[in-house]
Amino acid sequence: MAVQSIHFDKTIKSLLDEKKYQTLKDILVTMEPADIAAVFEELDEGRVPLLFRLLPKETAAETFAELEAPHQELLIRGFSDRELHELVNELYVDDAADLVDEMPANVVKRILAQADPEMRKEINEILRYPENSAGSIMTTEYVSLRPTMTVAEAISRIRKTGVDKETIYTCYVTEGRRLLGAVSVKDLLLTADDEKRVSEIMDENVIFVSTLTDQEEVAQMLSKYNFLALPVVDTDNRMVGIVTFDDAMDVLVEETTEDIEKMAGMLPSEKAYLHSTPWDLFRHRIPWLALLMVSATFTGLIITGFENALAAQVVLTAFIPMLMDTGGNSGSQASVTVIRALSLGELEFADAPRVIWKEIQTAVLCGLALSMLCFAKIMLFDRLLLGNSGITVLTAFVVCFTMALTVLLAKIVGCSLPMAAKRIGFDPAVMASPFITTIVDALSLLVYFGIATALLF
Repeated sequence: MAVQSIHFDKTIKSLLDEKKYQTLKDILVTMEPADIAAVFEELDEGRVPLLFRLLPKETAAETFAELEAPHQELLIRGFSDRELHELVNELYVDDAADLVDEMPANVVKRILAQADPEMRKEINEILRYPENSAGSIMTTEYVSLRPTMTVAEAISRIRKTGVDKETIYTCYVTEGRRLLGAVSVKDLLLTADDEKRVSEIMDENVIFVSTLTDQEEVAQMLSKYNFLALPVVDTDNRMVGIVTFDDAMDVLVEETTEDIEKMAGMLPSEKAYLHSTPWDLFRHRIPWLALLMVSATFTGLIITGFENALAAQVVLTAFIPMLMDTGGNSGSQASVTVIRALSLGELEFADAPRVIWKEIQTAVLCGLALSMLCFAKIMLFDRLLLGNSGITVLTAFVVCFTMALTVLLAKIVGCSLPMAAKRIGFDPAVMASPFITTIVDALSLLVYFGIATALLF
């Protein structure tokens, strides 16, 4: 697939060089907007506006919505007022709102100036909702039906208004903007009696969300119920829009990316990697690196505190990296598992006792297995093969016993910290690998030197 993509990009560039615009247009109209956007992002910036103008109006708007913000800004700056007017008013309202939210102030001013009054009003309505809420990602373009309509009247209304809507499969029955029910186009088409009222065939048990509902929760609900769209109501229970499944997928990608970045010890970035400068990457990475570097001072202090013991039993030093790495890995496994469950809504803080008990049981099994493997490794490899006579059975026991306790402590810390963070309102991903590893490193050293001091000195 990658090789085909490279050849295709070369073909597009070759046709551009030869100025075969009609051939290019014939190729582009057969492609999906997302694929066209991917082609545009591989081209030199100077060629993108020319190629964009070859697209039909509707395809151009859909392709524009798929582009990254830098390419969108590039195109907008090259558009005439007429071209910008046509594009903005062809976009779905939620895509237009996202565009306004991402562009610099001077570009936003020009976008809003070229938008129709109704479009401008709807954009401003979406932008007033809190960031990451259902209201901020919804679209106001949905099909509404009255309960007194007949099936024939409902189908006629869908034909007249559906062309400008983001989805028409599910229609919402409202009265005075209050949500009464929902009916699918399939139900309308398969109803034999055209004079039957919409109120007779609609589903009154409609699942909906508030404008202030967190966007990640909305995305999870769409996934859970396999909906194509989810209605959004305001504080007065009046329907104001819908969140579609494609917006939910974007949210899940965004949230997952943010969690991965936090778990890796980075501040979240809204830019794609190739559009990030070294300075951007530096700004997002250095705060956590500095914090973790300073926090590692504690492990240094612990080692310094047991300097005399280490001098007497130098062989203990060789096993410090293994114990710290095993503890950090064990804690990361538990934390990532719990963070994922919290993100999917599978766990609540009330489940903490069950989670901790499950991790304790898992830690016992893992600790025993690793301890036996570690004992065999120390006695066969370190003592016999490497000929390290300073390693005794008691030394191996100290290391293995520490290994088991370290795994136990790491699992408990790894599962409890994310749940505690969720409870007090922090993002559980913050308590992932880097942070937990630092805590577990300190605990493993304390346990190691504590046991060694008790048994070997």
